[in-house]
Amino acid sequence: MFNKLEFIRSAHAIDQFDKSGLPEVLFCGRSNVGKSSLINTLLNRKNFAKTSSTPGKTRSVNYFLIDEKFKLVDLPGYGYAKTSFAEREKWAKLVKDYLSNSDSIELAFHLIDSRHKPTELDDKLNLLLKSSSITYIVILNKVDKLNQSQLATAKKRIIEHYPELNFGDNLYIFSSVTKKGRKELMSLLNKLFYNS
Repeated sequence: MFNKLEFIRSAHAIDQFDKSGLPEVLFCGRSNVGKSSLINTLLNRKNFAKTSSTPGKTRSVNYFLIDEKFKLVDLPGYGYAKTSFAEREKWAKLVKDYLSNSDSIELAFHLIDSRHKPTELDDKLNLLLKSSSITYIVILNKVDKLNQSQLATAKKRIIEHYPELNFGDNLYIFSSVTKKGRKELMSLLNKLFYNS
């Protein structure tokens, strides 16, 4: 599992989207929520997906081919305050175009920072995934920054906010620092693409 990893391309516009037809697993969420770090931890590769100390750096749709079976797709982070309104709108349009134009999406991981309540932009993405009939899983990320009591609060808060979530079914926790949750997500991908 995860033997052959290959960066395919970055797409900045709808006509650059990959149309190979292989199933796709999306990673989406706010800027600086840790999408690239999660991808690297999952694949056990240090700098496979480029991480940046500058939030909002991912301005394109980035495709990674995994074992020639499926693609991981890193969508642009949304909502970073220091970018211009026009730039943020452009990113939002790219994500919307992507969700409404790809018929190869198998699953979407919606990352939310476990330390904070879901934002209005998280709600918009949640609605977008639902209205596009995309199977999605919410990942409470950066749980290494919480103690046990705070983590229990974070889980309770996210389920109150999105009542359709059920821990271990469509809600998981993750930390790129401690690798907590990696085994569960690996198991999920294993069942989907490796039939084991």
